[in-house]
Amino acid sequence: MACGVTSHDIATRNGTLRRGVVMPVICGHEISGEVVDVGPDVTEWRVGDQVVSTQRRRVCGRCRWCRTGRETLCPDQEFLGDVGLNGGYAELVLIEEDNLVAKPRALSHAEACIVASAVGTELNALRDVAQVRVGETVLVTGAGGGLGIHGIQVAAACGARTLAVTTAADKVSRLQELGAEVILAERGVDFSPLVLEATNGEGVDVAIDNVGSAIFTDIRRSMARGGRWVLVGQLTGEFIQFNPAQLFLRGIHLMSALSTSRDQLRAALSLVERGQVKPIVSHELPLADVAEAHRLVESGKSFGRVVVLPNL
Repeated sequence: MACGVTSHDIATRNGTLRRGVVMPVICGHEISGEVVDVGPDVTEWRVGDQVVSTQRRRVCGRCRWCRTGRETLCPDQEFLGDVGLNGGYAELVLIEEDNLVAKPRALSHAEACIVASAVGTELNALRDVAQVRVGETVLVTGAGGGLGIHGIQVAAACGARTLAVTTAADKVSRLQELGAEVILAERGVDFSPLVLEATNGEGVDVAIDNVGSAIFTDIRRSMARGGRWVLVGQLTGEFIQFNPAQLFLRGIHLMSALSTSRDQLRAALSLVERGQVKPIVSHELPLADVAEAHRLVESGKSFGRVVVLPNL
């Protein structure tokens, strides 16, 4: 019924992302829809159920990662939209039953489809990887994008003070409405002096980086001693060089958050149901306009997720 359009889709389409991609491909991994058929061994779902997917078609369920609740690291997983003609832009998608969660009735399909990635991944990064504590200061980069605007809300739900970095002046007031203190930085200009000024020279306890290598040095300079730096997004194929001593001599932890487990998706949907996080959809477009959807995401001008509706 609905599928979010993400930077991952852009990277798959333009060749930046190659690992795990098997052509031909139908993009899309943020999916909400209705069950139209089930296999003979399916017990959890029935035809007509309204469901939301994780970002995967399948995980093995047997490896040490799956058996310890870390199925996002399953070596045999199939990421939706990366392998074959089985992505969310299609009218029909094949997903194994343990990668689905019931859609809350109060949410539209357009809102529900973006929760796994835009909310769940940030919840993974903030709550489970960084283990943010009440009163800590969190830096969110790419704050005006689909991940960032939901990361701000998740950080607030964790009781943190949030500094949001954006290059878009027209998004500042809306980011402030979400509870963030906004750092407006010109693209390509080091924003770390502004972060240090806002933190009395100490730096941030946690950085959630939704952008990647283009701002690696800026974030390193923005970190407090003992800070936790979580990599979430990478928008380009660019490599970086750094001296590891610049991290370990200040006790900085460099970590990553990869997609969303089913338990994390349930938790993210619970945050939404309780009103602590609001899924923000900027555009809902028919599948026929998917090229325009990609242009909107690439331009960085949309505030929130762009969603395509394959069945419209």
